[in-house]
Amino acid sequence: MPTDVLRDLLDGRWADLRRTSRELLATVEPAPPGDLESQRARTFEQLRLLADGGHALTGFPKAYGGADDVGGSVVAFEVLGFGDLSLMVKAGVQWGLFGGAVQALGTQDHHDRYLPGIMSLAIPGCFAMTETGHGSDVQHLRTTATYDAETREFVVNTPDRDARKDYIGNAARDGRMAVVFAQLVSGGEEHGVHALMVPLRDEHGQALPGVSIEDCGPKAGLNGVDNGRISFDHVRVPRTELLNRYGDVAEDGTYSSPIDGAGRRFFTMLGTLVRGRISVAGGAGSATKKALALAVRYGEERKQFTRPDGEEVVVLDYLAHQRKLLPALAKTYALHFAQEELVSALHDVQDDRGKREVESRAAGIKAVATWHATETIQVCREACGGAGYLAENLLPQLKADTDVFTTFEGDNTVLLQLVAKGLLTSYRDHVGDLDALGMVRFVADQFVGVAIERTAARAIIARLVSGGDDGLLERGWQLRQLEFRETHVLEGLARRLKRAGAGDAFEVFNAAQDHVLHAARAHVDRVVMEAFVAGVDRCSDPGVAELLGKVCDLYALSVIEGDRGWFLEHGGLTAAGSKGVTQAVNGLCGELRGRVGELVEGFGIPEVWMRVGMVG
Repeated sequence: MPTDVLRDLLDGRWADLRRTSRELLATVEPAPPGDLESQRARTFEQLRLLADGGHALTGFPKAYGGADDVGGSVVAFEVLGFGDLSLMVKAGVQWGLFGGAVQALGTQDHHDRYLPGIMSLAIPGCFAMTETGHGSDVQHLRTTATYDAETREFVVNTPDRDARKDYIGNAARDGRMAVVFAQLVSGGEEHGVHALMVPLRDEHGQALPGVSIEDCGPKAGLNGVDNGRISFDHVRVPRTELLNRYGDVAEDGTYSSPIDGAGRRFFTMLGTLVRGRISVAGGAGSATKKALALAVRYGEERKQFTRPDGEEVVVLDYLAHQRKLLPALAKTYALHFAQEELVSALHDVQDDRGKREVESRAAGIKAVATWHATETIQVCREACGGAGYLAENLLPQLKADTDVFTTFEGDNTVLLQLVAKGLLTSYRDHVGDLDALGMVRFVADQFVGVAIERTAARAIIARLVSGGDDGLLERGWQLRQLEFRETHVLEGLARRLKRAGAGDAFEVFNAAQDHVLHAARAHVDRVVMEAFVAGVDRCSDPGVAELLGKVCDLYALSVIEGDRGWFLEHGGLTAAGSKGVTQAVNGLCGELRGRVGELVEGFGIPEVWMRVGMVG
């Protein structure tokens, strides 16, 4: 069956793991509504079911009973996004953030002492990085860990209210220990942000001396996750609790590190935690798929108004309804293949350059995928009318639970700026500083590039005028358009920053933020498109490949349509071509209407997590 072929293709490299993860998730029954405490208690019970079912083993070392499968751990987390998102986030905090930090930043001593308990859930833990006054700006956190050579202990302290560890998952109810990120001070010198293991509660669940824990209380969503605030009043922990893979303190207080430079050391440490950012993108993708599956099922059954012959029309037969759901579905497919490539890169890459590329791509995909989730789930809610507003039909909870994804594991706007800065660095390394002659050549190249694109556009418009839209469906043209936009926007940004001169670097960059964000979005769109094309090419079934080819066309043309003002301004499209793009999008929506059920069935969402009242 085409759906089975489609599901196998989407399951990809970790197909067996996706299947077993779906089977495990299907055994975890959805919880009925309840008050805050019952939601938290139920989520912790479900977490134990995951631990007992082996969910946590995938990403941890074989020496401790794991599978050493980093990519697989992200995939297993993604699958949880089909179920209760509080459970997904709770699992991410325990095994992805808390356990992942111990694994990545600690040494064998920490692994021996902590990983078995973390994996089994005997040691519920927290990842205490974010502070009230510092979220994305991790490098300037204010919590301190000052070494006392006389007692061979670190003194962990919260100097003021802004330095509270804020919004920390597992803190309010269940956490027993925390990986605490703090400014390391030894021998009177500061050595930047490092991480330490700090106990929070005793065996009875009571906060330890010097540890203050506040409950963040009810949130808009994810209320099965017990977020809290943590403050430390000169809490002492042994020297051995420093996670010292990248920086260590000897008994006498001497600091050492295998990495020169505080800045380079800091970014190396954070780079080891990129798995969390990739996981959030995957989880957002799963939630988006679930929303689309719900909305498509509803749209295929809900009838509204009649045809001239008196037959009632299902709402998905209306172009306006197709326009709501099908381009969003196409982008969801595109992001799935981009996520798959990203997870494979995370799993395989070993060299520093490759790791930096993964970090940059992770930032971009996370931003675009979580914004897409927020937008698409709202569209799906509206597409289901009043039924979509009922809690029993899941969409309101999906909307509430995913809203925070745009700001945790990195605020999306900040992440796109990181992407753009990386692009500018690569551009500078490739092109170098443009002297007068270089600038002349650069402008000439730009003119030639625009002329080529205009010629291509005119050829396509000629075909449109003669009665066909095949030119817009040429994969090469679609890719060239996205490459053209990315290159042009980036080069324009480089010129803009160069013209601004070497004044106040902050003011120069701040004044160009609109351009910066456009460059990053253009880059991610091109990367996602190329991943989708590669996914279509991997499909060996001609019929499914043809179907996916149309979905890919819809994604590409929707992106171009969404920024057609830019393409018109810069010669990538003529006015007639712009109209042609819209006509082609409409046509593709009509062609895909009859296959949309197959497309959402291909996601393989467990039926136990799709039980709703609005559709059968």
